[in-house]
Amino acid sequence: MLLSNALKFSHELMERALQPGDRALDATAGNGKDTRHLANLVGPQGQVVAIDIQEEAVKKTAKLLEDEGHSERVELINGDHRNLDELTRGPFRVIVFNLGYLPGSDHEISTNPDSTITAIRKALPMLAPGGIITIVAYHGHTEGKGELAALEKFLPTLNQEEVIVLQYSFINQANNPPILFALEAPGDDHYPDR
Repeated sequence: MLLSNALKFSHELMERALQPGDRALDATAGNGKDTRHLANLVGPQGQVVAIDIQEEAVKKTAKLLEDEGHSERVELINGDHRNLDELTRGPFRVIVFNLGYLPGSDHEISTNPDSTITAIRKALPMLAPGGIITIVAYHGHTEGKGELAALEKFLPTLNQEEVIVLQYSFINQANNPPILFALEAPGDDHYPDR
């Protein structure tokens, strides 16, 4: 299939945006798969910061990174992404949000509209020129539906001079496939030849 699903397309955007030595932020570490992908892309000279509110998620991510030899380039933080401006400092070339609940754990513990919108507001000034924020929204559960509605209300209000917003989704597939939002900061001092 030529068309990528939301998660795969978010990874393709990360690959286009990141170079070895860059810095990236995973605002929702979860099981660590996005964190691992970012760590591979930034290489040994780069840095990834990964945040998750659940200690279980931080431990799973730490184990995955240790198994793959990436621990030294990733800083793991057990905290709420709504406080990311207190937990870390930018700039970051890529910032990732993978919303919803931790697969294989308590589905009652989930990202929510208030914390996510707060986190995105705080992430925007931390984005490097020409950088990108990816947000994969899972809306097949109650909390996810509310979160998607909040994103669809909030993101169009962002000033197009400050950030360009893309919504990427399949519109004829069953089972509520995830939706990707991508926010790109204008200007690109980091890679002037792009």
